[in-house]
Amino acid sequence: MSLPRRVTVVEVGPRDGLQSQGAVIPVSAKVTLVDLLSESGLPVIEAGAFVSPKWVPQMADSDQVLTRIRKAPGVRYPVLVPNLQGLERALAAGAREIAVFTAASETFNRKNTNAGIAESIERFRPVTERAKIEGIRVRGYVSTCFGCPYEGPVAPEKVLEVVRLLDGIGVREFSVGDTIGVAAPGGIEAVFTLLLGEFPADRLALHAHDTRGTALVNCYRALDMGIHVFDTSAGGVGGCPYAPGATGNLATEDLLYLLDRMGIETGVNLAKVAAASVFLEDVLGTPLPGRAYRAVRRSNSD
Repeated sequence: MSLPRRVTVVEVGPRDGLQSQGAVIPVSAKVTLVDLLSESGLPVIEAGAFVSPKWVPQMADSDQVLTRIRKAPGVRYPVLVPNLQGLERALAAGAREIAVFTAASETFNRKNTNAGIAESIERFRPVTERAKIEGIRVRGYVSTCFGCPYEGPVAPEKVLEVVRLLDGIGVREFSVGDTIGVAAPGGIEAVFTLLLGEFPADRLALHAHDTRGTALVNCYRALDMGIHVFDTSAGGVGGCPYAPGATGNLATEDLLYLLDRMGIETGVNLAKVAAASVFLEDVLGTPLPGRAYRAVRRSNSD
């Protein structure tokens, strides 16, 4: 299969990137980060999560963030919701797109959501039913699709099973997650071969982590299979607070650099994403790991 001519980059930094940060990040800083990312041409920016502040305190102010950001024309700002209560809060804040989340590993899902996979899917049913009434698009995150910190390797058939369940309740797009960064191209091929046997490429996305330095080569293998939606995080910020060792979200700048060099269109300005990452790095007070981002920052300081 020929490589896609255009790729959709889903920026998850303001949610997935920030949710596990220890320091309190002011609402104003989160709003500025999203606004800077909006200026870069990113088509999708995950703006926050309407989850319990007890479990994810960094997302407690997502309603304020969503109402205060400058929404750029044509840009989608999805938010994560775990249940109907979260959806109601998101709707009140003006959300027009949501995401739900489960896992391909039973143990991981229980530690993350205090529910088994089947139970978590049933929790989402009233959420997706209400979203359909409201005309809201629903995305589904499936974590630990290539390996689990508790169970080890995850069978591709298990991933397909979970995606089928999400499809059955009305989820439109499935983000296939390498939550702990253990995937290699062979695993990418195995999982997406099964998924593409039942679902078109425009309903699938790859959420790669660069924990072991394999994120870009995994993205290339997915590209080669026709996948054209990828989740990334500005500067490579973040990981999963419920997955031991799950550092290293794929940096947005790293993927943009690769795609640009390959002549694949994204509509995103790498330098403007890097400017947002500079702002975020200064807010966090710690270096961000993205390699292309670090190269841009070094060249700007020379």
